[in-house]
Amino acid sequence: MSQSDLYINRELSQFEFNKRVLAQAHDPTIPLLERLRFLCITCTNLDEFFEIRVAALKQRIEIGAPAQGPEKLSARQIFDAIRERMLDVVRQQYDLLNNVFFPELAKAGAQFLKSEEWNAEQREWLRTYFLEQVVPVLTPLTFDPSRPFPRVLNKSLNFIVRLNGKDAFGRRRHRGMVQAPRSLPRIIRLPDHLSAPDRHHYVFLSSIIRVHVAELFPGLSVEGCYQFRVTRNSNLYVDDEEIGDLVHALEGQLAASRHGAAVRLEVSHECPTDLQEFLLDHFSLDEHDMYLVDGPVNLNRLLTVCEIEDRPELFYPPFTQGYPEELLSKEDIFSLLSKKNVLLHHPYQSFAPTIDFISSASTDADVLAIKITLYRTGADSPIVDHLVTAARAGKEVTVIIELMARFDEAANISLANRLQEAGAHVVYGLVGYKTHAKMTLVVRRESGKLIRYVHLGTGNYHHATTRAYTDYGYMSSSRRLGQDVHDLFMQLTSLTESSDMSRMLVAPFNLYTSLLEKIEREAENARSGKSARIIAKINSLNEQGMIDALYAASQAGVKIDLIVRGICSLRPGVAGLSENIHVRSIVGRFLEHSRVYYFLNDGNEEFYCSSADWMERNLLRRNESCFEIRQKRLTDQIRSDLELFLADNCQAWVLLGDGSYARLTPAEGEARISAQETFLEQLALPN
Repeated sequence: MSQSDLYINRELSQFEFNKRVLAQAHDPTIPLLERLRFLCITCTNLDEFFEIRVAALKQRIEIGAPAQGPEKLSARQIFDAIRERMLDVVRQQYDLLNNVFFPELAKAGAQFLKSEEWNAEQREWLRTYFLEQVVPVLTPLTFDPSRPFPRVLNKSLNFIVRLNGKDAFGRRRHRGMVQAPRSLPRIIRLPDHLSAPDRHHYVFLSSIIRVHVAELFPGLSVEGCYQFRVTRNSNLYVDDEEIGDLVHALEGQLAASRHGAAVRLEVSHECPTDLQEFLLDHFSLDEHDMYLVDGPVNLNRLLTVCEIEDRPELFYPPFTQGYPEELLSKEDIFSLLSKKNVLLHHPYQSFAPTIDFISSASTDADVLAIKITLYRTGADSPIVDHLVTAARAGKEVTVIIELMARFDEAANISLANRLQEAGAHVVYGLVGYKTHAKMTLVVRRESGKLIRYVHLGTGNYHHATTRAYTDYGYMSSSRRLGQDVHDLFMQLTSLTESSDMSRMLVAPFNLYTSLLEKIEREAENARSGKSARIIAKINSLNEQGMIDALYAASQAGVKIDLIVRGICSLRPGVAGLSENIHVRSIVGRFLEHSRVYYFLNDGNEEFYCSSADWMERNLLRRNESCFEIRQKRLTDQIRSDLELFLADNCQAWVLLGDGSYARLTPAEGEARISAQETFLEQLALPN
């Protein structure tokens, strides 16, 4: 059996996930604007895919290096396979946009007007908008040796213009370019007096510029105007051997990344071949890097329409996040946690208790210290506000900020500066080992003793995403768990070796080896005739050692259920290798983000929640936390949750041995089971 038969390529598996997201946009049972949101998500996901994964592939092709991964495919093979799949996805995206969303939105009262549909009053208003709002910030360009083709920013909207005639100096001009200002909205909603009653009319900025582009080149004849967008390599390279100042180096890399090497060209399908070739040549791309689009080059801009407030029927039914019963009392959080632990299941249950925990700590006179890790927090984070309050009040506040959180680098530099100005101790994640753990430690003096309270989570301290991502949050005053969290913070700040932990596993130190040992223990139990079972709910799985261990456990007779949202390089159902492994992906209203590991352990069940996926980077090159849940009422809850995910027959996709996925649907007479809908019914409050 060849290596490619044993493993599924990471990039191709990641692409399959985006196809599952796109399938949500196809689903007529989902409200219209939610379907549109899924279409926008595929655009954003694929942008990042090209910026990071395809960019890395192209670099390997250029230098003749093999692709990474155990499946032993060449970088060119993977790139060509992505190209073939991407052509189909682009076709689906714009077919949905033009033949489903635009007509259905128009029926629902949200109409996108083409230029030929503008009436006289609308045309006049749009011309005034162009002259007063657009022209002052536009810079039309023509080219000559003294003014070469301008630098085009990553993912910006641009227009290549075909010209004819001579400029003011008598020189003939053939081509021009217009760069759309980043400061202007890409979709303009017309004033109510220009729309029919109970209707919203929208116009793309690209349409306004295209219609009026001739006014930007007076004296020249404009024979065509075509939008295009370039995606660039956005990998940041920080040399941990040479770096002296991480913040300074990262700021330089962020500026440089806006002009990284081009990896993809999206251009209007109407653009003539010679102008396509001109753009490809300029950006050092070839035809396989170009995608012709029948509509706006950045579908993500359509999210603007998803903000309509007077069309509730076009959205998922609203819900109010619930609270665990124990948090409904008026008891303060520290008194409560001194008696029982709390497990929160977001977004069905509110993230507010976590914020309140930190808020209470920031103003409680008996709290001496707060320590927290921040990976992604959002621009206006209430948690950061409370940390600033605590620092200004004289409490010892230590914040470990991961500056290298991809695409959040600039925001994290800004919040680090704010916290430092307030007097907090700010420690940056170690170069080469991102701090991805999600944990908070509060030290409080009670009756002359110091008591530790902790919050540990599977997701980020980001109040906005906790309404869209599924995660677990765990709060406790356990002495041993508090000691473990203390030791881990000491390790992260001092870079010293921590003592043995009793309730936690930590990457990059013992998490990987411990998981391998637990998988082998299940395999040995199976070989001894004992019951053996593994369930893992994670976002991605590609680490070869973990995959091989799971294969060996399957061969030993262990029943293995994997709930993997995105990348999965393991091939299930292969004869003699993985017959006992079943893999499913849940794709629905909420992004499945929680990580849970379950081991039967001959009846002595083990339940872990973690910040870590089973990827090489998480297990070997990141600081990750994994914490054990032991209380029976909480383990019963987690077991029930896992069983519900495994019973889902509405939003579950089953991974097949060839790397493709098949969506499950209830058989005739079979009860319809949706894990996410059930959690909403059980945990959320009726709106």
